[in-house]
Amino acid sequence: MLRPTPPEGRDVALVDSAAILDALLLPVVVLGPDGIIAHVNAAAEPFFGMSRSHLCGEAMTSILPPDHPLFLLVQKVRDQGVTVIEHELTLRGPRLDRSGITVQGTTLPDAPGSVLLTLHDSSAARALDRQLTFRSAARSVSGMAAILAHEVKNPLSGIRGAAQLLETSVGHADRELAVLIRDEADRIKGIVERMEMFSEKPIERRAVNIHRVLEHVRLLAQKGFAAGLHFTEDYDPSLPPVWGNRDQLIQVLLNLVKNAAESIADSGRGGDIMLSTSYRQGVRLAVPGTVRRMHLPLVVTVRDNGPGIPESILPHLFEPFLTTKTTGSGLGLALAGKIIDDHGGIIEIESRPGRTEVVLHLPVVTEDQGPP
Repeated sequence: MLRPTPPEGRDVALVDSAAILDALLLPVVVLGPDGIIAHVNAAAEPFFGMSRSHLCGEAMTSILPPDHPLFLLVQKVRDQGVTVIEHELTLRGPRLDRSGITVQGTTLPDAPGSVLLTLHDSSAARALDRQLTFRSAARSVSGMAAILAHEVKNPLSGIRGAAQLLETSVGHADRELAVLIRDEADRIKGIVERMEMFSEKPIERRAVNIHRVLEHVRLLAQKGFAAGLHFTEDYDPSLPPVWGNRDQLIQVLLNLVKNAAESIADSGRGGDIMLSTSYRQGVRLAVPGTVRRMHLPLVVTVRDNGPGIPESILPHLFEPFLTTKTTGSGLGLALAGKIIDDHGGIIEIESRPGRTEVVLHLPVVTEDQGPP
């Protein structure tokens, strides 16, 4: 099927079609007339999480359910002999879970009934879009924080001081109102102080062992808000250190684990939180404030089996003051996005009923222990 084809009119070496497909960065799958995978290129192996030897000869229906829209695309290509493209497909089966995939199917003239599929994962592009959103949100909160710190904190101090004086000079009923004013002034001051954390101050970074950070977060969680929940850890011990700020990474991960624990508690049943690390070839992003680009191969994942996040909320998770909690300020995830952005990294969230996964893509320390 995929055999060397000599270029017409040229006396040059034969070009191997399989070698050309292996040079492509997009996963390519050739389905035979019987629906059996006849060939895959090198990029298809990490996409499916299986080796070429396992994929070739496998029925596509063993990877995806028989009623999956992909098979309608394949059938349309065969029946009409045209190229068909479907966008934003979710490929989910026993061994595969990917979303936002663009699939293009086309015929192979030399192999009647066979279909060549190219698969484009747009998650990297979505991650870049979200990264820009985080930066924009962080900048808007930074400006708001500066204004509030200047225009609100001073008057609040006066209001709180006046309320304290009233407490000592009024009757019992009015004293409760004075206490209420003082407590609310303290609450507003706390919100303003949390917003000041969005300031554009440069962070101090050094080599950080991410597994020690995760272990510290797990111990804090199990001794407090996540007591009684089951934790699973799946770490890659060979990972290099993260180039980051230890305290800020603890703050982000503690917030993510707290969100997971609260989500499980809201479901009213026992739950499991999984912490994992891995090394992947990540995307490269511009480092804020510099002309450099950063490689993000270190991946940290926080996963829970709670009820999931409503689809209407997912696109807005990192917007300041958005919260589904009755006592939440809506700044936790916005701050997490800002901190990861300051590290030059990416934070992604995928959620469905029974599974929410937060993935951090982080930079590693270079050989000279300097910033990447």
